[in-house]
Amino acid sequence: LHAAKKFRPPASSDILAPSGPTRPREPPTRESGVKAFISDIHSNLEALQAVLADIKAQGITEIYCLGDVVGYGPNPRECIDLIIDCKLVLMGNHDQGAMFDPDGFNASAERAIFWTRAQLETGTDPRPIREKRWEFLAERPRSHRENGYLFVHGSARNPLNEYVFPEDIYNQRKMERIFALVDKYCFQGHTHVPGVFTENLQFFSPEDVNGVYKLDGRKTLCNVGSVGQPRDGNWRACYTILDDDTLRFKRVEYDVEKTIKKIYDIPDLENFLGDRLREGR
Repeated sequence: LHAAKKFRPPASSDILAPSGPTRPREPPTRESGVKAFISDIHSNLEALQAVLADIKAQGITEIYCLGDVVGYGPNPRECIDLIIDCKLVLMGNHDQGAMFDPDGFNASAERAIFWTRAQLETGTDPRPIREKRWEFLAERPRSHRENGYLFVHGSARNPLNEYVFPEDIYNQRKMERIFALVDKYCFQGHTHVPGVFTENLQFFSPEDVNGVYKLDGRKTLCNVGSVGQPRDGNWRACYTILDDDTLRFKRVEYDVEKTIKKIYDIPDLENFLGDRLREGR
């Protein structure tokens, strides 16, 4: 990986404050129906906090989490606590791996998931709190249908484990079978690569559409991106907003070096799990 870039959050002196005393104001709540979709948090607390703050600043209250709250990163307990009140939280393959036996994980991912499991089983928190987290993850659904929308972690065909990559547009048989299971729109994660798949086998990245895509009633798959471990070459946390029939892909800066240092300090989390966050790979 290239040398780390230093990311400096704006100092308070960078922001002009109005003269005179002011009362803090809550952001106005958006009209009902505006939704924020997050996925693949992977125990990255700094990224999750930044994304939730960005969502709140826009007055959005309906948050759908498409799985993989844990795995890879250093703060599984804190991340569960932050998403537990979302409108929907699905189970991802790493969530299942923490609860049960990891399936198909490489050596570093498996080591990280066993460390994650230990964090959920032990710790200084009272037993009822630990049990609440454990039961919450274990009870997550694998898919959810709502008003013509399908929500999964992986794919409509295999909600937990199947990857749908941009290059799969060249695998006509695979895509036809997946689209056959979708009534209208399917929102998913798992690959950590945001973008839109159309039924006529096209893929549009957020850059291709300037971050905005208009749903037109035809079958569409939308990958909402990854909050905690983007893999599209952009280090910033990613999530997606659905406002009526308009998708907006959002990127949010966070203190990535703080997360990396935490990973470095945990022997069971390999250093490359931190290094990859800088490059978004």
